[in-house]
Amino acid sequence: MATEYDLVVLGGGTGGYVAAIRASQLGLKVAVVEKNKLGGTCLHAGCIPSKALLRSAEVFATAKKSEEFGIETSGVKLNFGKVQERKANIVEQLHKGVQHLMKQGKIDVYNGIGRILGPSIFSPMPGTISVEMNDGSENEMLIPKNVLVATGSRPKSLPGLNIDGEFVLSSDEALKMESLPKSMIIVGGGVIGIEWASMLADFGVEVTVIEYSPRVLPLEDQDISKEMERLLKKKGIKIVTGAKVMAETLEINEGVTIKALHKETEKAFTAEKMLVSVGRQANVEGIGLENTDIVVEKGFIQTNEYYQTKESHIYAIGDVIGGLQLAHVASREGTIAVEHIVGKTPYTLDPSMVSKCVYSNPEVASVGFTEGEAKEKGLNVKVGKFSFRAIGKALVYGEHDGFVKLVVDKDTNDLLGVHMIGPHVTDMISEAGLARVLDATPWEISHTIHPHPSLSEAIGEAALAVEGLAIHS
Repeated sequence: MATEYDLVVLGGGTGGYVAAIRASQLGLKVAVVEKNKLGGTCLHAGCIPSKALLRSAEVFATAKKSEEFGIETSGVKLNFGKVQERKANIVEQLHKGVQHLMKQGKIDVYNGIGRILGPSIFSPMPGTISVEMNDGSENEMLIPKNVLVATGSRPKSLPGLNIDGEFVLSSDEALKMESLPKSMIIVGGGVIGIEWASMLADFGVEVTVIEYSPRVLPLEDQDISKEMERLLKKKGIKIVTGAKVMAETLEINEGVTIKALHKETEKAFTAEKMLVSVGRQANVEGIGLENTDIVVEKGFIQTNEYYQTKESHIYAIGDVIGGLQLAHVASREGTIAVEHIVGKTPYTLDPSMVSKCVYSNPEVASVGFTEGEAKEKGLNVKVGKFSFRAIGKALVYGEHDGFVKLVVDKDTNDLLGVHMIGPHVTDMISEAGLARVLDATPWEISHTIHPHPSLSEAIGEAALAVEGLAIHS
């Protein structure tokens, strides 16, 4: 039996389910096909579980230095089983919430693998969805007017560096660890690698990060990368940058040994386990793209600014199209795609307006262009920078490392970028994001009265610092 829909969404992750809800709000009859659990990678194997572990690590690290706050404790212990239990409870609560949202929106959910069929008896155009049901029942045939591909991504590895789930892990396996290793090599110093390095170090694990680029967090502002490396080393983390891991040298014998080429010298690294964190690859296989004219380049589906593929009735969003592989980006892309489907003309997404966060300890948050990117564009740049060390609330928190940095066009006074490292900056970045959207100038930011004491005062002071007028520096 075939069922007709206005829209079928392949993938019930953050981008997919948000798109489905928006389509329902706009009066469309919607179905979501999800092979695992609603919420996708972000909820079950990414954003939420990793942040739950990071929070436990932060609490544990704080408890160990509680005497600094005048709180005398003894025998502070880590119960990693309880940490994992708390993580699972948070994920389950949110999973139930997404299920409720599907029912509330009268969105049909098919638990299985959806594949796009070519022209058939059901439709003269590609797009009919055949769903191989998880429960083994007969395939369901869905006939949509439009399709939205939101199948997400999975962890990538290096050629020859096979993930075995025991000694060599991706972030998926690391999230399921029942106990912590004494030591861990992390291959990759990007966002995921740095979050895991911070977390494991706070849990008391001996960590070594090997990064191919000359610096960790290579996509962030250079000053941010430099400060992050300094603070990670302060935690006792070993950082090796400009190093190429030699996958063929991997040895596993009650632990992991691998060599990396660093400054033209081979160096060996040994630990109980290894975490490979070198990016993610799109899930484009097995979903029937070969039955369409959809273009896939370098592993990603190609779309226009409204996320239409070469098949105008088939859209694609999220990690599967590359770009900024962030949950909040996928959600916005899904909303734009759905609004375009119903004939609206939504604002297109400008990547330079997207706030990016690293939930390590310390946190990193940024929006807009780095100082280096601005200069590469030929812009005349001026900078305002202010340290958390002069912020009363940061001293009260006992977290005063880091700074806020504004990058400004010297000729137009336009705000080009804001970059932060320090306490709770992932919660503060939205002010900077709004300033970018409203095209605010540093003068306007500095004339926003920031409450005292608050961490956000650092933003106002950094805005004043652009003209050398910071009050507390």
